[in-house]
This record gives sequence, structure tokens and C-alpha cells, in this order.
Amino acid sequence: MATAVYTVEEITLQDNRDAILKPLNIKGLRKFMAKMQEFGEVSEEDEGLDILLDAAAICLMKQHPDLWDKKKTKVEGKDGVEEYIGGYSEEAEEALDMPTVYRILDVCGGVKLNDPNLIAAAMESMENQAAAKAGTN
Repeated sequence: MATAVYTVEEITLQDNRDAILKPLNIKGLRKFMAKMQEFGEVSEEDEGLDILLDAAAICLMKQHPDLWDKKKTKVEGKDGVEEYIGGYSEEAEEALDMPTVYRILDVCGGVKLNDPNLIAAAMESMENQAAAKAGTN
């Protein structure tokens, strides 16, 4: 009998649907990490929330495709063919809360947003940005 090298966790979303969390496969992880890279570049809280919701919806879109709106954003894909990269849907806003989003990102993408080291690094980065802005005025 084969042994899985990862753990699986079942959670309940705010809309009372169940979701099974497990690490993303490589294809999903690439999309997830591209989205999380945008998180490091945000300057407004609302923007950051949108990125976190997108990342969580990426993690759940195979189980709950309604959480992902694939018509949200159109881009030029491979070989010049237009493709939709999408974004979280209104259903995702109803189904997710922040503790659930943090858990999804942790289990599926390996990103611990409530890690004290990450929070300290983010605070230091914000302080450096504020100091740089103050110095340029």
C-alpha cells in the first residue's frame, strides 16, 4: 500500500460546504506562487485582500469551481493566444473568512501568513518604505 507524503485536512467553508485541503500540485503551485509574488508589491490593504482571496480561490478551484471567475481578467497567453487568468468570484467572498484563507494558504501553498517572522519582516519592509518616502519629500 502506498503512503502519501503529505497530510490532508477537511475544513468547512462559511457557506457550509466542505473542502479538502492538500498541497497543490506543481501546476497549481506555479499559479499560486505567481499570485503570492504580487502580494509583496501591494501598497493598499484592499489590494492585498484581493490577492489573498485570489490565492485561496486558486487552491480550491478544482473542488469548487464557482469560487473562481475565469472571465475576470483577460491576458495574452502563450503563442499570442488570449486567455483568461481570472480571479476570485463573489461566491468566494461569501464562502471564505480570513482564518480560513490563512489555513488554505498554509496547507495548500505552504505560506504561513500568521508566522511571526513573516509579520516582523513585513513590518520592517513597511517601515523602510515609509522612511524612504519621508526622505524624498
